[in-house]
Amino acid sequence: MSGHIVRRLPAETGVSGWEAISSRGFPVRELDGDLRADWLIVGAGFAGLSAARRLAQLRPGERVIVLDAQEVAKGAAGRNSGFMIDVPHNLSSGDYSVGDAASTTLEIGQNRLAIAFAAEAAAEYGMEPTSFDPCGKINAAASERGQKANRNFRDSLQRIGERYEELDADQMRDITGSRYYLGGVYTPGAVLIQPAEYIRALAAGLRPATEIYENSPVRELKRRGGDWVATSNRGTVTAPRVILAVNGHIQSFGHFSGRLMHIFTYASMTAAFSQNEYSRQMSGAERWALLPADPMGATVRKISAHGLSRVVIRTRFTYDPGLTVSEARVAGIAAQQRRSFDARFPELSGVPMEYSWAGALCLSRNHAPAFGEIEPGLYSACCENGLGTVKSTLAGMMVAELATGTGGDTLATYRNHPKPSLIPPEPLSWIGINSVIRWQEMRAGREA
Repeated sequence: MSGHIVRRLPAETGVSGWEAISSRGFPVRELDGDLRADWLIVGAGFAGLSAARRLAQLRPGERVIVLDAQEVAKGAAGRNSGFMIDVPHNLSSGDYSVGDAASTTLEIGQNRLAIAFAAEAAAEYGMEPTSFDPCGKINAAASERGQKANRNFRDSLQRIGERYEELDADQMRDITGSRYYLGGVYTPGAVLIQPAEYIRALAAGLRPATEIYENSPVRELKRRGGDWVATSNRGTVTAPRVILAVNGHIQSFGHFSGRLMHIFTYASMTAAFSQNEYSRQMSGAERWALLPADPMGATVRKISAHGLSRVVIRTRFTYDPGLTVSEARVAGIAAQQRRSFDARFPELSGVPMEYSWAGALCLSRNHAPAFGEIEPGLYSACCENGLGTVKSTLAGMMVAELATGTGGDTLATYRNHPKPSLIPPEPLSWIGINSVIRWQEMRAGREA
C-alpha cells in the first residue's frame, strides 16, 4: 500500500481584491460521505478545472470529482495579475526569454494552444468581456535600462516574425494617464482576465457534470488495490486515477522534494473611483495592462465596469519554503506599493488602497514543470513557473490527455523535458534565493 499524509494545507494571507469584487453563481458544496468516481482531481484552479474540462471532452459520461481545500477562487488561482500571456514570460530571465528562436517559437505555440482552450470555455460558458478580454498587453519601461530590455524583447519577437508595436512616452501617457513611462512594447496575443471571475465561471460551466466539492481538503491519499482513496474532513473519494493540480503543494503530497521554489508575490487594489472624481487624463483609458520591462518590476492594471474604475499594482517577490507569509509582511509591502502607485499617479494619491494580498507561485531552476505519472494511476500537473494562468491551463489539458492515453504530438513535445532541477538544501536556499531576489529588485530601480 502506498500512502501520503498531507501535513500542510493552503493558507492565504490578505483578501484578494479580485475575489472580493467578484460574485459566484452556485452554492458552496462540501464533501460529506464516501463517493466513488472514475477520476479524482485535487485542486480547483487553472490546472484542475482545465483537466476536468478536457476529461469531459475525452471521456464524456465518466464521473469526475474535484476536491479543493478552499472555496473556488479564494486560493492562488484568484490571486494572480490576470494575464494570459502567449509570448515568453520567464521570471528568472532579465528579458523574459527562455532560449533560442526554436524554443521560443515552441513555447509560444503551447501558450496559444492553452489560450485557445480557455477562449473556447469563455465562449461556451458566456463569460463577460471583463472576465476574458483578448486585448493584448504592454511591456512598459520607466528607465533607460527598461528601454534596453524592451528593445531586446522587441528584437527577439522580430527574429521569429511576431507582431508588436512600439509606443513612445506620449502614447504611454495617453493610455495610462501617467508621465512615469518612457515607452512600451505592445503585443496583441495576450488575454486579460479577471482571475476570480474566470475561475468561478469555469467551475460553474463544468457543473453539474463535474462534481466540485469545496472546503474539502485531502488529508490523506493512499493506494488500496487498484484504486486511490482520498480522505477529507467528512468523507472519502475512491478512484482508479487521481490528478494532483496543487502547484507547489505537490510537495505536501510527498513528491518533487527539494526541487521546487515557493515564491510569493504581492498586490494591492484601489477603491473604486469614477471619471467624475478623476478625469481621464489622470488614469488614462478605460482599461489597460502593463507588465514591467524588467521582470522584477511592477505590474499595473486598470479595470473598469459600470462607470467605476480600479487600479491594481503588483510588486515584490519573496522565497518562503513554508508556503505561508505573515499579515505584517503584506501590510509592509502594501505601504511600499502605495509609494510606487503615487509615483506613477500623483493625481490619484487621494484614492485609497482597499485590498492587499499575497499570492503563491512555484518555480523550478530549469523552468521545467512538475508533470507526469508519478505513481501508478497518480498524475501531477504542477509548477507553473510564474505564468499560472496559461501554463497551468496547458498542464491541465496535457495531464488529461496523458492519463487517458489520447495525446498526440503536442503531448509528446510537452513531456520532453527533464525533471525540475534540485535546489540547495535549507537554509542555503532561503539565503541564496532571497539574496538573488533582493539584488534583482534593487537592479530593477524605477521599473519597480
